[in-house]
Amino acid sequence: MEPVQLQWIDYTILGAYIAFVVGIGWLLARYLKTSTDFLTSARSIPTWVTGLAFISANLGALELVGMAASGAKYGISTCFFYWAGAIPAMVFLAVFMMPFYYGSRARSVPEYLKMRFDERVRAVNSIAFAVMTIFASGISMNALAKLLANLLPWQSHLQVGKFHLGSYDIYLWISSLIVLIYVLKGGLSSAIYTEVLQFFMIVLGFAPVVYLGLKDIGGWHAMNHSLQTVAANPANYYLKPEGTNYGTNAWTSAWQPLLAGPAHNPMGVDIFAMGFGLCFVLGFGYWCTNFLVVQRAMAAKNMAAARNTPLVAAVPKMLFPFLVIVPGMIAAALCTLPEKNYRIPPPIILPADYAKAVDAVKSSVPAGSAQAVKKICDALGKKVDAVQISSLVAAYANGKLSDPQIRQGIYNSIAENDYDEVILSLVKRYCPPGLLGLALTALLASFMAGMAGNVTAFNAVFTYDLYQAYFAKDKTDDHYFWIGKVITVVGIILSIFAAYFASVFYNAMDVIQLVFGFVNAPLFATFLLGMFWKRTTSTGAFIGLTGGIAGSLLFHAITTTPANLDSKGNVISIAKGGYLHVSKVFPSEMAQNFWLAAFAFIACFLLTLMISLATDRTQSDAELKGLVYSLTPKIIINNQPFYQRPAVVGIGLLIACVLLNYFFW
Repeated sequence: MEPVQLQWIDYTILGAYIAFVVGIGWLLARYLKTSTDFLTSARSIPTWVTGLAFISANLGALELVGMAASGAKYGISTCFFYWAGAIPAMVFLAVFMMPFYYGSRARSVPEYLKMRFDERVRAVNSIAFAVMTIFASGISMNALAKLLANLLPWQSHLQVGKFHLGSYDIYLWISSLIVLIYVLKGGLSSAIYTEVLQFFMIVLGFAPVVYLGLKDIGGWHAMNHSLQTVAANPANYYLKPEGTNYGTNAWTSAWQPLLAGPAHNPMGVDIFAMGFGLCFVLGFGYWCTNFLVVQRAMAAKNMAAARNTPLVAAVPKMLFPFLVIVPGMIAAALCTLPEKNYRIPPPIILPADYAKAVDAVKSSVPAGSAQAVKKICDALGKKVDAVQISSLVAAYANGKLSDPQIRQGIYNSIAENDYDEVILSLVKRYCPPGLLGLALTALLASFMAGMAGNVTAFNAVFTYDLYQAYFAKDKTDDHYFWIGKVITVVGIILSIFAAYFASVFYNAMDVIQLVFGFVNAPLFATFLLGMFWKRTTSTGAFIGLTGGIAGSLLFHAITTTPANLDSKGNVISIAKGGYLHVSKVFPSEMAQNFWLAAFAFIACFLLTLMISLATDRTQSDAELKGLVYSLTPKIIINNQPFYQRPAVVGIGLLIACVLLNYFFW
């Protein structure tokens, strides 16, 4: 994909946004006097702000890049992340879990676990969560660096010692520096208020892309008709291996392909993996135990505001599939229309590798030779379409194509899709100057806010739950304030290295759900038992949580997907599993993730249950008051109208979810 050509108005919009968010950090810096101000916002933020920040903290690469990527790769079934996974979990958080989080006065999720269990459980969760936030931040950084490398025409080939730094590397470090500046100056408050701005930027920037894309393709029904062609032979568009085909509704119906079985839907999952692995374990695990989003609700000014935060966020969350999943479906549909001259972008290829491939075409043996295909495949380091390569070589032999024409032919022949590039390709296709700057600024905002959200969660957990708890218990508040800033710098640096790990995946959703499976899935089992069964013991929780995380690592080590195996059955990338032994090959990365999460949850749940029954309680009922549901006085709401109460609002949201699932059955 060629770099986007920006006009002065686009640069102005991008520059204004960067200056604004850095300015927010500088403005709020004057109000940060203590470590609590810097790391938790001192519980002072109103509901509408925390509600929008709650949803915006999830609007990083995970949402915009990952959901558009999954819309192209899996179709409308991606909506399960919203209408079956997110909304019920957000209602559960508001009605049942926020009273424990906010009422306990815990500064973080790990600190709540320390109150409910002991320091061992807190330590395990703190370390696991810190690792998870670093990887999540790295995923956003990777997506942003790829965006900028495709967005800006400046190309870098900087040599530092033995290391060659390309545009991706330079943009990765520059964007990280910008995030570091405004988080370091403004702390959590800066991140939260920036996330509110980001929410409006995303809506304004992407609604026109969806409208123009649907208009170009002929409307909703025309898109669905084109997606029937995709389902009939997805291999034509490098969406699935050769010989794969589905029913006509595979990309356009949510429930029918799922109920038909793994072989009938592009995600390759059954009802158990989707219902239990995603909707229950990953969905509830993320929204109810992930400190990144819970932190926003805990920053609210009072209990009512804290409980209302996820409910306020649930309303736009319910509508976001039309903004972030539909673009991916539009991209898949465009591939079926030759006159549109569009393909899902292939992985980024270095200019030097393209040059080698062009030379390979010129020097190849006659068209149709397997040797010619192999030479070009080796030059690119990617799979290629043998038929297209043979045709390209023949065309060169007959007509002496120019180098740009050969390069375009090579680009079209790469038999892999970089789904993360879908949203940028549509922005480039549909947005004129001005609107292009707005859409790209929305992308930039989402990535930077995703990075900032994870870094602020990381510095709070590390400072309070690791450093203060185990290394420096009785230092002054100024000391913790200073440590929080140092750890912010450390978090950014570690996130950069995590970005390089994430770069081997071509779908941000695939890798982020894998990370959540390692951490959130077993943690949710610990929370369920801890909050709703007073007999759960500290030893049981510690062994169960540790065993669940270890079990998820083992599951990943013995499973993989067809895309991660070469022609001889050898594992290509250890990051995608199967590095100990390939015992099971799942149809897709997402299917592997859902089963991994289910396995980790069950392992943690059963271990915690059995060990708790075999060990003695160390906390009395009185000590567990406010920490366990059955021992905590129920919240009585007398000063709120009936229709504003969390349980009533939650029921209304669940009914709306049922209707949406019915409409897209």
